[in-house]
Amino acid sequence: MLRLEGVTKTYRVGAFGTATLTAVDDVSLDLAPGEVVSLIGESGSGKTTLGKTVLGLLRPTKGTITLDGAPARPGKAYYRHVQGVFQDPFSCYNPIFKADRVLRMIKDEYFPGVAESEWDGRIDTSLKDVGLDPGQVLGRYPHQLSGGQLQRLLIARALLLDLRYLVADEITSMLDASTRIDVLNLLADLKSRGLGVLFVTHDLSLGNYISERAVVLYRGRVVESGPTGTVFGNPLHPYTARLLSSVPRLTARWDGEPATPAGEVREGPSTLVEVEPGHLVRRDDTTSTGSAN
Repeated sequence: MLRLEGVTKTYRVGAFGTATLTAVDDVSLDLAPGEVVSLIGESGSGKTTLGKTVLGLLRPTKGTITLDGAPARPGKAYYRHVQGVFQDPFSCYNPIFKADRVLRMIKDEYFPGVAESEWDGRIDTSLKDVGLDPGQVLGRYPHQLSGGQLQRLLIARALLLDLRYLVADEITSMLDASTRIDVLNLLADLKSRGLGVLFVTHDLSLGNYISERAVVLYRGRVVESGPTGTVFGNPLHPYTARLLSSVPRLTARWDGEPATPAGEVREGPSTLVEVEPGHLVRRDDTTSTGSAN
């Protein structure tokens, strides 16, 4: 189990760092093997900051992250089991490294004692597991591969480790529609094999497509969480309702009127309340929400 408890991340801002900005505020969530949890919110909601904190690229200001009950300590042992794939696949590669060298670096760092023939077999298996033909990928530079191929290659590289959890941060946002669904189906297939995925996205339709649970962030705070069907089918926080009302519908055209916000989001002290089994909503004295089913 990968668990976050009360994770907060603040930055020093302003002249001489005299002010603070809270990017993530008291976030708690669990991710189990074989589960996809969508982390949903608009730009600036803290999604990427939280993902980077899970990966150890940022250190939390407060709170804890544990893996199987032990404190997460970023390093080789941790990264054997927890890896990330990011939004822009083109920026994740050294442009002068061919694909086979990218994969070779995993062997040099983590498996120096593995025989060459065995390693070649592992590479062949990991590439085929993500739908890539080794003959069409190995020996090529990043600019010779498509965005979808590069994303799959990043996942294949992660699979060469003893991967148990993947942080997928907006990994389909730069892909065309047909490639996007291929990558989502790949994640669904890996989930069925026991991989836990934290799926970071601003696209509600993608979260609805792939995840069992949804966690909605607003200004760094969890405002609603629960089974995806429940959160999307019965949104009880104004921000969640507003997000859902803003999704363009394939069955309807724009009629010249902007989407109507479905409630006012207020700031101030609040707490997460379980309104039905597994369905948590942030409430305060002034928040107006709908009623549970």
